[in-house]
Amino acid sequence: MTTRTLIVLRHAKAAHTPGLADAERPLTERGENDARRVGETFAALGLRPDLVLCSPAVRTRRTAELALPGEPVEFERDIYEAYADELLTLLRRTDPEVRTLLLVGHNPAVHELVLELTTRAGDSGFPPGAFAVIETGDEWAELESGRAVTRWSPKDR
Repeated sequence: MTTRTLIVLRHAKAAHTPGLADAERPLTERGENDARRVGETFAALGLRPDLVLCSPAVRTRRTAELALPGEPVEFERDIYEAYADELLTLLRRTDPEVRTLLLVGHNPAVHELVLELTTRAGDSGFPPGAFAVIETGDEWAELESGRAVTRWSPKDR
């Protein structure tokens, strides 16, 4: 059995700017710093995705750029405003050769996806910049469940 790794990352802290479209919201200074810390944590954990799927919103794009500088990112418009079941459908279309997949998206869908895949009770939430690492023996096309091996949040300092 081949183990696959799914990393689910919520974008870092974004600004609320009156008059600015939701998809155009930038990261705050704290968000920028937290996104860099995500990248440092990925490196410390030895996490290097084979594929990065990211919402095209400014805040998710910038989070991915700061967390994984220089890495190629595929922007999927279907991630923006998706529900958890729609994210799962998107993940199931992943090439079977991909072993480690990173999804960069938005709450509540990313948090609900993590809960759905791991059936984790008593969950403490999924703040901006948080990520979960889930291992599964499932093929991407049949992804149903996994085991949360790591949860990280900028608030964990």
